[in-house]
Order: sequence, then structure tokens, then C-alpha cells
Amino acid sequence: MTSLKYPIGKYSAIADPSGTQMEEWLEQLTAFPAQMRDLVKGITPEKSRWRYRPEGWSIAQVVHHCADSHLNSYTRFRLALTEEQPHIKPYHEDRWAELPDAQMDDLSDSLLLLHALHRRWVYLLRSLTADQWGRTFQHPEHGEIYSLKETLGQYAWHGLHHLAHVRQALASAGEYGSVE
Repeated sequence: MTSLKYPIGKYSAIADPSGTQMEEWLEQLTAFPAQMRDLVKGITPEKSRWRYRPEGWSIAQVVHHCADSHLNSYTRFRLALTEEQPHIKPYHEDRWAELPDAQMDDLSDSLLLLHALHRRWVYLLRSLTADQWGRTFQHPEHGEIYSLKETLGQYAWHGLHHLAHVRQALASAGEYGSVE
């Protein structure tokens, strides 16, 4: 079910995705930085502060969050590839979104970070063997173990989810308020 919070619906994990599904996810990760860049190209500082839903984040916070979140995920992938089932470090994304650098009107640095990060991340992912895709990490907040191949799907969805948030905020033309 879709909502303002989940405009494309909630993520539904696929524990053992097909090769075709994984390729689709890799393509989504590859395309995401350019899609976000194109979506926010030329928006004014005022528009960058528009919320995607009442009490939700601004467009700027969403863009900066994507850079933060995907950087954390890239690190988790690298930890899982180099350590035996590491316990990853969670972070408070809501608190990160309130930090001054997560509210900057200038989105260019986060867009550049997403571009460079996704180039390296996808390059790494395309080099993985079947055994490496099965490597895992443990998330202490949930106490669950996640494989890299199922995590790939989560982050492909994450990008689409936040692209929908930005589209929603732009379509609302400030109806849901602004972050000041």
C-alpha cells in the first residue's frame, strides 16, 4: 500500500533473488545518482526546503540523507566482504538529518558524492562472486543477519523510494510546508 511516507510501498525483502532481479537492482543503483541530479537540477533554495509530507524531511534533507545512507551501506558491504559476519554500526538517520550539513540548500556536494560513491559501489558489486554475494553482516538494532544479495535489493528500493519523495515534494509545490 502506498502513502505519503511510502509512495512506492514498503520494501519487501527477497532473500534469494534471481540473477535477473539482481541485474535490475544493479541497474537501479547505477542510474540513481543521475536520476536524483536530474530531478533536483535547478531547484531554488526555497524549493529545496519543501517537505515531501507533513512533518517529513525537506528535499535537501532527502538528498543529503541518500548520500549518508548509501555511504553507510557501501561501508557495510566492504565490512561483510573483509570480515566474518561483522556487527555493523547503526546510526540515527533522523538525528543526522537535523545536522547543519544535512540541511544545506546547496545539494551539489551530496550529488557529487552519490555519483562517485555509486560508481565505486557498482564496480565492486559487479565483481562479486556467488560466494561473496552470500556474505553477511549482523544488524544489532534488529538482531538479524543480512546477506549482501538481499541488501542490494533494499538499497535499490531505497533510491526509488527517495526519488518518489522528491517528486512528491516538487509536485506539492510547498503544500506540506518547509524546513527552515
